[in-house]
Parts: sequence; C-alpha cells; structure tokens
Amino acid sequence: MTDSDGSNRAGPIAGGQVRHGTGVNSTRAFPTETHPSHRDPFVLFERFYIDPDTGFPMHPHRGFEIVSYMLDGGMEHEDSLGVSHTAREGDAMRITTGGGIRHSEFPADGAACNGLQLWVNLPRDRKEVEADYADAAAADLPTATEDGATVTTVVGDGSPLELHTSMEYLDARIDDSWTWTVPDGWAGFAFGVAGAGTADGDRIGAGDVLPVEGGRSVEFAPDDDPDSGRDSDGGRFRVVCVAGEPHDEPIRQRGPYVL
Repeated sequence: MTDSDGSNRAGPIAGGQVRHGTGVNSTRAFPTETHPSHRDPFVLFERFYIDPDTGFPMHPHRGFEIVSYMLDGGMEHEDSLGVSHTAREGDAMRITTGGGIRHSEFPADGAACNGLQLWVNLPRDRKEVEADYADAAAADLPTATEDGATVTTVVGDGSPLELHTSMEYLDARIDDSWTWTVPDGWAGFAFGVAGAGTADGDRIGAGDVLPVEGGRSVEFAPDDDPDSGRDSDGGRFRVVCVAGEPHDEPIRQRGPYVL
C-alpha cells in the first residue's frame, strides 16, 4: 500500500491459526505464513483460547520474556520459582525466563479462558539473567480516556510491569478517531481484539495484525455503522498496540527457547 507521499506502508493482514500440541488453539499475529518474520525485539504474539480440558502442563523456557494479558476468564499459573497465581480478565503477568524457568498454564474454575501472549527477546548480554516473575491486577494498570478511546497501559508509562526491553503495550477501546504513533527507531504492530474498524482507512478486525514501522502514526476509527464495529458479544472496536526498541540481534527461536 502507498501513502499520499508515495512511500510504501504495510496494511492489516489476517492472523494465522495455530493448534498447539496440548490442544490449545491460537490466532497468531506472527510469525505465520503471511507474516513469516519476527519483529525485533518481538519473537511472537498470539491470542490463545484454552478450553477446560486443555492447557499447558509444566514445560521449560529460556532466553526471552513473556507478557500474558487476560481477556476473558481466568488462567492458573505455576512455576519453578514457587509462584502460584490466577490471572483473570484485565490482569497481566510478566515472566523473565532468562537462564531457564519451568511453568504451567491451565484454565481456572473449570471454565474456558482466553488472552494475549507476547514473547519479547532478551538482548544477548542478558540471556542468562536470573528467572523472575511479576503480575499486575487490572486495577493496577493505568487507564485513561483520550481523544476517541479509552486506553489501558499494560506495559509502559505508569504500569508496574517492567521488562529488559524498552517498550509500550496499549489496549485501546475505540469510540471515535484515535491515533497511535510508534517512536522513531522502534518496531511495532497493532492487533485487532474485538469489533471492526479502520487503520489509516484500511479495514481491520479481530485477529488481524498491522505491522507498523518506527515514526509512523496510525489513525484508528470504528466503522461508520455504530453496530458494525461491534462483535457478536457487543464489544467495542478494540485493538492492542505494541512497540519496542529493537536489539538489532538475530532472533533464533527453537521451540520454547530463544537462543
């Protein structure tokens, strides 16, 4: 796609469907067949759906950080650090896998849950840092009403969750025109969570991903029809917008490890 000044820009693309070996289904933003690359510093991003009879038994990770953000239901987390915690709608968790950690994820209360999970690469000189865990309740994440949107900061200014990578992670519920800008030199993406609308005039819906380069501003707006921008559950047009400072290092993912 081309802007009015003739420069090329990416438009929204559909996420890919992934079925994990444990039976958990996900809509993955990247890497997929349509977006095969990582987005330095980000390794992968997906929306997961865990049914009551599925989940992730105890398994290992190392070399990156995980941010999980719950959209619906509860997810029980246990790890080799001795942490046991249940995250519910609007709650977030950050795991620094560093030199190695083991954890499990299962739906809570015998009910299905779904949420978003982001993997963030650790820079080469921090790959072996001590594993760590932190969580934040929904009430701890700053939420502000801006022009055209209500925005929750999952990671970034005011959030209690900190990573080894400079980044921001915003959850925007959009009622009117709202603009997001990726800082110069950073890499970012937006992911449709609910409803439908436009990103710089291009249609974007749930499960779509929009790659955004540093310095670009994107104007989001709900569909003109007040009902067409809502999903089957009546949800508002909602996108998450994530951006971070690249490490300019190769991302070498080997299953649950990022080397």
